[in-house]
Amino acid sequence: MSQILYFYPENLLLKQHGNNARALELLKYFKDRGVSVDFVCASGDFLIQNGVEILKAEGLIANGFVLDSLPRKKNKIKYLLEHSLPNKIYSLRKYFRKGRLINVARFRDILSRKKYDKVIISYAFWSYLIENKGLLKGAELIIDTHDFLTAQYKEEKGFKTGVFLEKELELLNKFDKILTISVDEKYIFSQFLNKEVVWAPHPIAFNGTVSKKDCEYDLIYVASDNIHNIKSAKWFFENVHPLLNKDVKICVIGKVSEHIEDKPNIIKLGNVPELTDYYRKSKIAICPMLSGTGLKIKVVEAMSYGLPVVCNERGLDGLSSKYNNGCLATNSPSEFAENIHKLLSDSDLYAKVSEQAVNHFMQTYDTNVVYKMLDSIFIN
Repeated sequence: MSQILYFYPENLLLKQHGNNARALELLKYFKDRGVSVDFVCASGDFLIQNGVEILKAEGLIANGFVLDSLPRKKNKIKYLLEHSLPNKIYSLRKYFRKGRLINVARFRDILSRKKYDKVIISYAFWSYLIENKGLLKGAELIIDTHDFLTAQYKEEKGFKTGVFLEKELELLNKFDKILTISVDEKYIFSQFLNKEVVWAPHPIAFNGTVSKKDCEYDLIYVASDNIHNIKSAKWFFENVHPLLNKDVKICVIGKVSEHIEDKPNIIKLGNVPELTDYYRKSKIAICPMLSGTGLKIKVVEAMSYGLPVVCNERGLDGLSSKYNNGCLATNSPSEFAENIHKLLSDSDLYAKVSEQAVNHFMQTYDTNVVYKMLDSIFIN
């Protein structure tokens, strides 16, 4: 049985976050293929919620470890010495090195206990965990990039494209294999790296199409409260929502709902245990997105239910096809609202766009398709 050590820093029990869904689906793939996974996390919330025990009970991992996340308020001196001060001394460190110095020692201890066939690190800014390659004992070193960090940081004070890109490529170059969830980022990284860069799409099981007649909500909007989602939600509710018919009912799920004003016909649910029922009760998915990188996983999730998606052009990021894919994309508030109204009123258009969503999904993101692609990365 193949042995994998998989590091993912965040609390993947929060399924409304697309990056967490990515990590969880990879664990499901490994389980399906009979791969033994030791999982390492760096989220205090994951520890509090007994995440290790939950994943073990579901048969997704063999062993689990949680690195110390050190909340700032609990130990200000340690936080200053191990996090804040180094970040101020080394200007790029706060962008390309997350977590605490003690995490290195703890991760090395985990590595030293067993020989693994593959070691997977999530995000380039955690690459420092594997600087001592002697502990790998010949394991193949893989990074799941998730995002193009240079593009993520372009609004930061003092940002310089060349400096940030050079640093990101330097970190990625430490690995034997670089995985991207976005077809666009595969193209970018492969232009600069002499390593194997592989597109590894996000696998989702097809959930069947939704009956429009049975829907409780006209629109569903699922998002976390990262800075990109907050900015994009603000744009939608200030510029598009006033243009919608007053009876258009919107279901908002995820922590982004905390940043949306209370208004008639906006149902804010916050975090929910499962999304399936809400997708099935909705006619259209929206993905307002003005910035960000990677793949918009909530777009792919909506496709898995045959839902048409109305989004900004950034909502198409990472998709293998930008046209005839089930998405109506525009950066114009009036056109965004018009696309929603057309889908709600024109049953022929709705059926056409829904069919496009299903076709694109089945060709690219369905579990059966993606698992074969992942086999070439992890098994064959």
